[in-house]
Amino acid sequence: MKSFEIPEIYKSNFIGEIKEIRRQRDRLKKDTSPTVLDFGSVKFLLARHFGFCYGVENAVEIAYKTINENVGKRIFFLSEMIHNPDVNADLQSRGVKFLMDTEGNQLVDWNTLTTDDIVVVPAFGTTVEIQSTLKGLGIDPYKYDTTCPFVEKVWKRADQIGNRGYSVIVHGKPKHEETRATFSHSRENAPTVIVRDMEEAQHLAKYIRKELPAERFIVDFAGQFSEYFNPETDLERIGVVNQTTMLASETQGISDYLKSVIVDFYGLSQEESERNFANTRDTLCYATNDNQDATHALLKEHADFAVVVGGYNSSNTMHLVELCEEKLPTYFVESHHQIVSDKLIKHFNLHTKKEEVTEGFIPDNKPVTIMLTCGASCPDAVVEEVLLKLVSFFKNTNALSQVLASL
Repeated sequence: MKSFEIPEIYKSNFIGEIKEIRRQRDRLKKDTSPTVLDFGSVKFLLARHFGFCYGVENAVEIAYKTINENVGKRIFFLSEMIHNPDVNADLQSRGVKFLMDTEGNQLVDWNTLTTDDIVVVPAFGTTVEIQSTLKGLGIDPYKYDTTCPFVEKVWKRADQIGNRGYSVIVHGKPKHEETRATFSHSRENAPTVIVRDMEEAQHLAKYIRKELPAERFIVDFAGQFSEYFNPETDLERIGVVNQTTMLASETQGISDYLKSVIVDFYGLSQEESERNFANTRDTLCYATNDNQDATHALLKEHADFAVVVGGYNSSNTMHLVELCEEKLPTYFVESHHQIVSDKLIKHFNLHTKKEEVTEGFIPDNKPVTIMLTCGASCPDAVVEEVLLKLVSFFKNTNALSQVLASL
């Protein structure tokens, strides 16, 4: 796989050495068990896979290369390049401005842009409409395009099955940049509808089985379907693609469920099923799969609590938190700054959508075991800072060199 030029500020020699040790011992990535980092009075179970994925590294390389090669020019990103506060803050410190927020609300008027300005498309990709707007302003939307290749793969697959007469079901969060982009590209060639979760998929099934009147569909799925979508005819032949940062198991579950609904309603055999249901298993992102598989393996072990690091608006990170929360106390932090002391931690609550404070999060028992992982847009340097902050709360710990030597 291609290697990228990543700024040193995002690297960690310690984390890098751990990843290289695991890579050398497991080149085919079959071993998803965590790395045990024994500091003596505290032990960490570090997920096998975490941190910058291919798409993020590609975006980071293009972003910083663009800045370095265009000194003196105005540089804009359509929105946050990736969902990580440290990376986005550093870009802004270098003069970059965001044209929109993460939900698509305009921050900079399109009419203020000129043909001399540089506009960078983030890793999530963008909509056909925005590409057209940029072209109308005399700006090439593809010149500085950091769209993840795996996101583009989803677009291509949606295009392929659309051309074969299937409607497209997008599993994703309707307001997420990637989902908006995938929806926009998909509806160019196929009737398209977004489902957020299994609950919405189950509700959509009522329209597949024609249990609900078509006129109700426009209310139930408002803002989530393409123009002229007709639930009476456009749900007879479907295929499911995904926002690549969703839970892979959930996407597959939704796909399997909707396939079973189609098969049962039309009385199809398994051999006949592809006539009405397209095979789209190849749209699941490798990094999402790897990170989630590694988290499942992590959760087979025992620990006192888990720390998951990443941007609070990072979809893939949120799903890692959801997995960990099912088993043990879990703290979702953006960086080491949220770990205030050995008595107090600030962390994001997925359910209230607010940062909250927990006191006494480190138990009195010794040694303490902590699970640690992060999302695909979190730099290794941030993970190291979190780890070292936690280690600093314990006495008589082993040095980093000793820990590495024991692996």
